[in-house]
Amino acid sequence: MLESKQREFWFVVGSQHLYGEDTLNSVREHAEEMAQSINDHLDLPYPVIFKDVVKTADEIKDLMKEVNYQDQVAGVITWMHTFSPAKIWIPGTKLLQKPLLHLATQYHQAIPWDTIDMDFMNLNQSAHGDREYGFINARLRKNNKIIMGHYEDKEVLSEIQNWMLSAIGFVESQAIKVARFGDNMRNVAVTEGDKVEAAIQFGWTVDYFGIGDLVEEMDQVTEEEIQKVYEEIQKLYEMTPGDNDPDFYEKQVKEQIKIEIGLKSFLDKGGYTAFTTNFEDLHGMKQLPGMAVQRLNAQGYGFAGEGDWKTAALDRLVKAMTQNTSTGFMEDYTYNLEPGNEYILQSHMLEVDPTLAETKPRVVVQPLGIGDKEDPARLVFDGKAGEGVVVSMLDLGTHYRLVVNTVEAVTPEEEAPNLPVARVVWKPNPGFKSGIQQWLEAGGGHHTVLTLALEKEVILDWAKMVDLEVVLID
Repeated sequence: MLESKQREFWFVVGSQHLYGEDTLNSVREHAEEMAQSINDHLDLPYPVIFKDVVKTADEIKDLMKEVNYQDQVAGVITWMHTFSPAKIWIPGTKLLQKPLLHLATQYHQAIPWDTIDMDFMNLNQSAHGDREYGFINARLRKNNKIIMGHYEDKEVLSEIQNWMLSAIGFVESQAIKVARFGDNMRNVAVTEGDKVEAAIQFGWTVDYFGIGDLVEEMDQVTEEEIQKVYEEIQKLYEMTPGDNDPDFYEKQVKEQIKIEIGLKSFLDKGGYTAFTTNFEDLHGMKQLPGMAVQRLNAQGYGFAGEGDWKTAALDRLVKAMTQNTSTGFMEDYTYNLEPGNEYILQSHMLEVDPTLAETKPRVVVQPLGIGDKEDPARLVFDGKAGEGVVVSMLDLGTHYRLVVNTVEAVTPEEEAPNLPVARVVWKPNPGFKSGIQQWLEAGGGHHTVLTLALEKEVILDWAKMVDLEVVLID
């Protein structure tokens, strides 16, 4: 399994020396209690750690330097408990290179009218401090998130959790490395893109390799390694030889296993977290990678076909945010235009991500009418149902654009006995015709990433963090 690094978030509270040590001690006690409460109510493996009550420009600057330096820190959550004059935040905030959440909250939920006095007012000034802090972030043009409400409120906690997933995406994005085996599919437009700009804006590294580099790695795979994986897949999937001779079926399946082991070895040696293949460039290979890609998808590697490195990187990005849950590369194929039951059939030649599987995958060997190679093995299944988000990354020449569409995925009810590939079905929002028209007007591609494990706000917040134009179809 391709695992992400351990991450954490720092909780930083703003104040100043004006109020005296007793007040600052109370601020610290409140902050520690709040951080613990937030941790107790979040369903994420990323702890929120109370770091400090900062009172001077130097304290803030030193802390932000540490945030940038510590790889495990995915972002900063700030809270203005009292009035923290915003000029002291300028040097540190300018240095900050990781996501920033301004949590506009306060320790108490209701104003205690029967006991409130000026001591209480001086201690609890979040409404005061928020305005000063909000202004300076706007003046500095920080792409920070603002969440308003009491820290124990369920909606507020949900928003915090979504932002944390976006921040995980931001830091993981800086480490995405895509290996391209072959170039883009000839004459296809939407899969092209500016790799230098992607490195600058998103942190993505994209490297080209000839298919011979992969074949060389595959040649190092032993029969013992192949047999071990073969025994594993017999337990995981439904082996379906169909009309194939059993020996031929086993041979074709084992060839995919050889590709899988070679691919994983190549990617891991180079630190690559995503990859692309191209059916027009298979010299030296017996099959187009099918089940091999799908099994690597299940381990968390990003992928896209036809050399589409943008979608491969996007796939890895969303997998990192969802912890590889119900997320994968997808391609629009054909419409169902039956009145009142319109939807889009999504699939690919072979490589549909098994994290989206509702039914137990079957290992099928069938001819592939493209690529001029041997019959490849692939996993066949029906996709899950649920509310989802579909994203497509475009290079418009002057800038990148992300097209985001919320969809309703449905598990197919009809059988498709002659379709030897996995299938996913969805209905776009706000309606079938309107959703598709808006997608086409925005330039949305035929390659996408579907996730059934994120709310759209997670994607939108990530896009804001990286200064990415977004077209939302909802």
